[in-house]
This record gives sequence, C-alpha cells and structure tokens, in this order.
Amino acid sequence: MEYAVVIPARYESTRLPGKPLIELCGVPMVVRTYRRCALAVDADRIHVATDDDRIEEVCCSEGIQVIRTSSTCLTGTDRVAECAQELDADTYLNVQGDEPVFEPADLSLLLDRARSRPDEVLNGFCPIRDREEFNDRSVPKVVCRPDGRLLYMTRSAVPSGRSGEFSMAFRQVCAYAFPRAALAEFASAEEKTPLESVEDIEILRFLEMGWEVRMIGMSDRSHSVDTPEDLARVEGIIRERGL
Repeated sequence: MEYAVVIPARYESTRLPGKPLIELCGVPMVVRTYRRCALAVDADRIHVATDDDRIEEVCCSEGIQVIRTSSTCLTGTDRVAECAQELDADTYLNVQGDEPVFEPADLSLLLDRARSRPDEVLNGFCPIRDREEFNDRSVPKVVCRPDGRLLYMTRSAVPSGRSGEFSMAFRQVCAYAFPRAALAEFASAEEKTPLESVEDIEILRFLEMGWEVRMIGMSDRSHSVDTPEDLARVEGIIRERGL
C-alpha cells in the first residue's frame, strides 16, 4: 500500500493566530509535530500542507517537504484532499499540525490499521481520565458502537447520566487515515455539512455523507493545542518527557 503523511498547518487560527509557528521550548509547533511523525515513518513520506509563506519558510529551513494549498480550504481534511491531487497514494494519513507531543507509536498503529482496512476512514481516540477534560468544550468527545464504528462526535460532555455525572468517556486523537475515494467525496462539498458546522468537528462530514468512520484506540499521550492554556500544559509535557 502506498501512503503519504500530511500535516495541515494553517496560520490564521481564531484562538491562537500563527499557531503552527508558536515556539514550544524553542521549537515551532509544526516542526515538533513533524519530528514526532518522523520517528514513526520515513521523512520522505511526510509533507506539511499550508497556504502561508511564513510556515513554508520555517519548514524549508528544517528540510521539511511542503505542499502549497489554497487559502479557501474549509478544514484541514480539505487541505489533505488538495494534497492528494499531487501525491500518488492509496491512503493518506493526517496528523494535525497542533499535535506537538504526538505519540509516534500511534502513527505506526494507524498505518498498520490502514493496511488491513484500506477502504475505511479511520480516526484515533482514547479514554478521558478526569471531569475537567470531560467538560472541556475544546475536546471532541467520541461515541461509538462496540465494534468501533463512530456513532457521533461532539464537544458536549457525553455520555452522562441524568445528573450530568462523569463515569466514562472518550476523546478524539487528531490522527486520521483516508482512502483516496473518501477524500475526493469529502472535498466535493462546497460548504461544511450541517452537523460539522454546528460542532466544528470535520470528521462529522464523512458521517453526514454516508461514510462509516472506524475509531482506533490509541494512547492518551497526545495533546492538541487549541487554547493559551494548552500551550502551558504542552510545554510542561515536553519538559517532563524530555522531548
């Protein structure tokens, strides 16, 4: 199976402008994400997808391959779909550019699952450990069938009982595997689908288009950066783990 790893990186983040280039312990976030991926797959398989000159310049200075995408991409997955027009592969692995402490073993696991399920959309998930994360609206919560197929994903605190208590829950890990056909259909949408738009969770577009999404259990060592508070937490992780 031919595969490519694509790291979407958008400069104009609403909550953290210039997010891919924010330095964490002296290293830009997108560079850290790339380095984590390069511990799992060959560097020549990895590309950063961006529409921004500043991001391209930093990546090129680090020897990272860059594919320029349009500034009209609705989501990171749309950006990956544009890359698929240039990269000849069967499966496209997507690790979001705001995953600076991503666990390399999880990328290896995702690639292995993509090889055994080449026609399915795959996405990572892991357990939520505490109430604070459960109630955090920046964290997408995963609800799936016993066989791992996704039922729904939401920023709300689910599942919960009548009194809203936290007993068990799962969160998304922002790593995906897409077959070429799924990406092409995803990118055919001229605007976000209704639930995708309300939740601001792009994987929902696949469900709304009729695709099954299979969730792959991963470690809870990866933490995305969405808020200023996340920056401090992730820098603490980097120091603690010596990354």
